[in-house]
Amino acid sequence: MRYVSVTDGDKVSAQMQFGMSIEQFGVNTLVDEVAKVSDKDAEALTKKYEELYEVSGELKAGGARHESLVYGAKIELALRKILENGNFDALTSNFEDLGDLRQLPGLAIQRLMADGYGFGGEGDWKTSALLAIMKSMTKAGGGTSFMEDYTYHFGPGTPKVLGAHMLEVCPTITKSKPKIEVHPLGIGGKEDPVRMVFTATPASGRVVCLVDMGDRFRIISNEIEIVEPTEDLPKLPVARAVWEPKPSLAESAEAWMLAGGSHHTVLTNSVSNETLEDFARIAKTELVQIDQDTNLRSFRKELAFSSAYHRLAEPLR
Repeated sequence: MRYVSVTDGDKVSAQMQFGMSIEQFGVNTLVDEVAKVSDKDAEALTKKYEELYEVSGELKAGGARHESLVYGAKIELALRKILENGNFDALTSNFEDLGDLRQLPGLAIQRLMADGYGFGGEGDWKTSALLAIMKSMTKAGGGTSFMEDYTYHFGPGTPKVLGAHMLEVCPTITKSKPKIEVHPLGIGGKEDPVRMVFTATPASGRVVCLVDMGDRFRIISNEIEIVEPTEDLPKLPVARAVWEPKPSLAESAEAWMLAGGSHHTVLTNSVSNETLEDFARIAKTELVQIDQDTNLRSFRKELAFSSAYHRLAEPLR
């Protein structure tokens, strides 16, 4: 994303530390693959959509906007071919660089995440990679998704976070049957994109991010409780999750900012704290945890001590 540095980072260091290889393709690579997808193959995939999801009437065969669903299916088939041919585990896109694509990929990304691929929006390769890693840790039946703080509820009642993104939230975080809909998107300047709409099922979990601190990488984790929205959300026609961060919204937000947390995260109801700790040790990466026991005074000291330790320990690795 232009003018947003947090979505980028040191790709060479990432490859040295995590084994990531970040490759860039022009959007016309995808445009060309979409053009190669036959109408027959795309229509066959739309029939599968109708078997798996609740498809809105206007998108069904014979509906006024069925072509939008067909084009969304072509994007999915094209992306799968690129990912499989390149042996890639994750991808990222950018609404500011869509070339001749008619839609921002939405439904396609959601289904790819459900199959275990990592994704991060706006060129955020770090979150894409982190999601792919955490997908590999997710137990069968569990949910792990790309996420972003969309807005905050400060009251009345318990303060909460409403998480969403333009389109790309993974359906594994809901037990309900997603609905495929088409709605306008105010950015990107393209046709209305198709997407799954659902609300995350209540569960305990955490939101996690990977940030480049300049001299090292840091993983930040915040324990959360996913809850039902207190009101319907008719004007938010995208997939979403509502959660109560621990120890509280005010304290977790301050701790998150003190630690340098990013606006893109991975939300999981399946990957345990113990698993994250094991991964951080294996990857020799700093892990900062925000939970029910977090005290901001102690947290500031912990960050200072941790920074000093990692700067001293790095030359010895």
